[in-house]
Amino acid sequence: MITLNGSPAEWYEGMTVQELLDRERFTFKMLSVWINDNAVEKSAFATKKIPDQAVVQVIHNISGG
Repeated sequence: MITLNGSPAEWYEGMTVQELLDRERFTFKMLSVWINDNAVEKSAFATKKIPDQAVVQVIHNISGG
């Protein structure tokens, strides 16, 4: 089990950031992901594994003017 944006979420051994994003249908192109207060580079989403009991924050980056 992990915490995703403040709510409990199912977890499985070997789950990557990209798998979580796909499962939860995060489709916005500009996302920031943090695992246990550590930023994850977008280039690592497909390979970065999420540990059990992790606190994951997914943030939509929005710019404007």
